[in-house]
Amino acid sequence: MTIGATVIWVAVVAITLIATFREPTAASARQGRWLIIGGGVVLPTVVLALLLAYGLAMLPPLLSAAPPGSQQIRVIGEQYFWRVHYLGVGANKREVELANELHLPVGQHTQLELHARDVIHSFWVPALAGKMDMIPGRTTHLRLFPTRTGVLRGVCAEYCGTSHAWMALRVVVHEPAEYAAWLEREAEPARAPADPAAVRGGELFVQNGCGACHTVRGTSSRGVVGPDLTHVGSRLTVGAGTLRNEPEQFATWLAELDQLKPETGMPHYSMLPAEDLRALGAYLEALQ
Repeated sequence: MTIGATVIWVAVVAITLIATFREPTAASARQGRWLIIGGGVVLPTVVLALLLAYGLAMLPPLLSAAPPGSQQIRVIGEQYFWRVHYLGVGANKREVELANELHLPVGQHTQLELHARDVIHSFWVPALAGKMDMIPGRTTHLRLFPTRTGVLRGVCAEYCGTSHAWMALRVVVHEPAEYAAWLEREAEPARAPADPAAVRGGELFVQNGCGACHTVRGTSSRGVVGPDLTHVGSRLTVGAGTLRNEPEQFATWLAELDQLKPETGMPHYSMLPAEDLRALGAYLEALQ
């Protein structure tokens, strides 16, 4: 793709330079017409047609179903975060939900089932596959096959509203054994915090109605409007890539949400004392 774009760019720049600096003559006018036809019409048509054929040949493996027994993951795009459901986890076939992170085993196929809850989104992890639109009322599919471990960045590639640019996705590719261990840990309920500040934060979490929108498995918080926070402290970022995952950043997120990520639908808590915000941040960080 880069080579094709470079060829077209060089041709167009060459035509532009010739037209700008060459003295006009009858011969140069004829040559100019051939340059425009050849370099401005024929060359781009041929190069883009070849690139299109090359790209279309890559699509069937991505769109076809993954082999039987592959991990099945449902990803739902919402304004402005990713809801990720791991289907059929463990012997009891439990469903595990997290947000804004996708964990995959290296060297294995994963089947994604893509949905949108509100407006059109587009799932795109450039290092793994092309874009796939997520359309309300429709289900689309994408097969992933990571070939190396590491942390990759994904984005929403379709403008979906004010905070579209703050809708990042982290994709973490593990070795198979490490992935299986992570998945088992993720399926467990949240552990009760031991730190006094985190314990206080858990009480504030309930008192301020956070559980009406968020789920923390193993507690009385069973909300389904916002992201699942059961193990939010183990995630790499806060707010779909908006902030680093640190207690102080959690407190900043709660106090300045309306400025950091407008129109998310979640109220900010700047009215709370700074001590309470720090306690809430400690509690969220403790949800490992």
